[in-house]
Amino acid sequence: MFATLRLATSLARRALLSSSRPPRTLALRTMSTHPSLTVVSTPNAPAAVGPYSQGVKVGDLLFASGSLGLDPAVGKMVEGGVEAQAEQALKNMKTIVEAGGSEVGKIVKTTVFLANMDDFVAVNAIYSRFFGEHKPARSAVQVARLPLNALFEIECIASLK
Repeated sequence: MFATLRLATSLARRALLSSSRPPRTLALRTMSTHPSLTVVSTPNAPAAVGPYSQGVKVGDLLFASGSLGLDPAVGKMVEGGVEAQAEQALKNMKTIVEAGGSEVGKIVKTTVFLANMDDFVAVNAIYSRFFGEHKPARSAVQVARLPLNALFEIECIASLK
């Protein structure tokens, strides 16, 4: 299920408020060059828990929002610690990427968020099994806290070509 959104007006308004350039020139440039965005939404992955989309397509790229280890069937965090959460989050991310018209082999960048960097080795093994020979660029950061007290979250950027 896809919904197309035009954001040129709000982006132009934001640009007008934050720039010292003449408003008319900046607004016309923003409106004429900004591509349309397509929101990606699938019932087969957990619904967004805030004012954001599961994913957004722009041009030849798909940006998937952070996925947690939530079981989409029941909306609850899977049991089994960081390993189980990582496996489920990767499945959820894959579902969103595929719903957006891409595939795991076209993921070009991931960002992994960990509640505890001591879990890096365990998560890295699961991540390696999931991606196999495909090795997208990646950042891994420890954060103070994740939504729903999750232990793992992952977001990605995938190519649509």
